[in-house]
Amino acid sequence: MDDRSALIRDQWNEWSETWYKRYRTGEVIAGLIARPESAFHPATLALIKRALPDLRGKRVCVPSSGNNHAVFAFHLLGARVTSCDISDRQLDNSRAIALQHGWAIDFVQADTMRLDAAADGAYDLVYTSNGVHVWISDLPAMYGSIRRVLKDGGACVMYDEHPFTRPFDYNADRKLRVVRPYDGTGPFGDVPRYTWRVQDIANAMSGAGLRIARIEETYAEDGSFWIDESRDDQTPLSPEELEALGDWRANPLAALPQWLSIYAVK
Repeated sequence: MDDRSALIRDQWNEWSETWYKRYRTGEVIAGLIARPESAFHPATLALIKRALPDLRGKRVCVPSSGNNHAVFAFHLLGARVTSCDISDRQLDNSRAIALQHGWAIDFVQADTMRLDAAADGAYDLVYTSNGVHVWISDLPAMYGSIRRVLKDGGACVMYDEHPFTRPFDYNADRKLRVVRPYDGTGPFGDVPRYTWRVQDIANAMSGAGLRIARIEETYAEDGSFWIDESRDDQTPLSPEELEALGDWRANPLAALPQWLSIYAVK
């Protein structure tokens, strides 16, 4: 593991034991069990169903699995799931939930740019969720690895924050304020992060030999998109304030698409 990957692993190991614990509460997991589809944006779920109308018995790999909500959801929908993440603490905490509920899920520590532990041509679907691409320094390597582990005809579906939101900050006044150019992709920060453009992601997919079948640019389901969940010092918003955050007339940033989903085929 190189120094950059070690920094990312250590950062996520720390977060897994601090603010990320909120994603593992009994209430949150019970909600997923009741409605597995809630782990996905409706537009992204439609792409998954287009790729695999019936998930039962299908093999699904989730690289950079993070909170593992998508992993749990795929399992509950009948898939055979492999959860891959660079953070051993994220995997340990998610494995504990799976064991508690008797869920047969494979948890494997792996760098998404290599997926060394994943066999060639093993999966019907590879899915990446929100927050993956910002940690990836080599997109062609990531999508080359994804193509390698997919079966012929297998599908890749990605879902992440739309790059159009990246040049702006989210100050309380909600005025549009540019903080970096769109093509300023990074790296940024002591633990390096990247703000890839749509073209960077799409070109990495096609360059790896994946055929892009569908792109969806969508809005958030509610105003909570604009709230930084990693902060514990925020005053809870009223329902009216939360609704206003999703209205571009009150919050100009809401005029931009908030989510990007791409469905590609090997």
